[in-house]
Amino acid sequence: MSTVNPRMVRIGLIQGREQGSQAEDLAYTIERIREAAAEGAQVICTQEMFNTPYFCRTQDPDLFDLAEPIPGPTTNALAVVAGELGVVIIAALFERRASGVYHNTAAVIDADGSYLGKYRKMHIPQDPGFEEKFYFTPGDLGYKVWDTQFGKIGVLICWDQWYPEAARLAALAGAEILFYPTAIGWLPEEKAELGEAQHAAWETVQRGHAVANGCYVAAVNRTGTEGETEFWGQSFVANFYGQIVERAPVSEEAVVLADCDLKALEAMRRIWPFFRDRRIDSFEGLSSRMIDED
Repeated sequence: MSTVNPRMVRIGLIQGREQGSQAEDLAYTIERIREAAAEGAQVICTQEMFNTPYFCRTQDPDLFDLAEPIPGPTTNALAVVAGELGVVIIAALFERRASGVYHNTAAVIDADGSYLGKYRKMHIPQDPGFEEKFYFTPGDLGYKVWDTQFGKIGVLICWDQWYPEAARLAALAGAEILFYPTAIGWLPEEKAELGEAQHAAWETVQRGHAVANGCYVAAVNRTGTEGETEFWGQSFVANFYGQIVERAPVSEEAVVLADCDLKALEAMRRIWPFFRDRRIDSFEGLSSRMIDED
């Protein structure tokens, strides 16, 4: 009898620095995709806006020129690579939807090179060094899940990773692995006092999503310094018990590889039936901004 687990999926996360131009970023990423595929990765995810700098540090209308349609030239190039290598690719890009309407978006390409669809970042932050509301229209496609050749995946983007509702809705739609393309880091005036706590909060909340939803969580961060922002890297994969399976270093480029046992995930959901025991009749307040006292 064969001992091969047909539900074992190897994923790859590409943690990199900005390479200097969109062409160089794309070439670098394709090289890393090939490297991950050679190591057996079947689903490979880029960091947030992988083929541009993290330009949201300032408000500059000329930077809208970095956006492109999806599908478009970058997804077309990656579709060729996906089909050649037989891998699923999740590519996080700056999307030009129309004149004056732009999104922070992730495209999903299946292992035969077919374009499956896209997710548009729903939660848009606004902080010093993260001027995203200037650039991005909030997503309007909902929390989508794709049944790829290697399992059901959900994609959320960066600020989305702080919201348990987003992870829950993706999991309820069938996601077995949640991918979070990310660009998060320290500002110099905060790092000494708050840096360790900020990173701990970021990692802990996502590990909680993995447990509460009985799924794998994969967060793919940038590394390096852009402007004053020092991206903290540390891309990681957590299993459905919230345990860290693999983690990248802080300041080095890395391809993170992790094996996801979807058969074991199914067994965990049977013995910890969080979805079964949800009191959906008591959750109506979740659609309110706040619940005011009488």
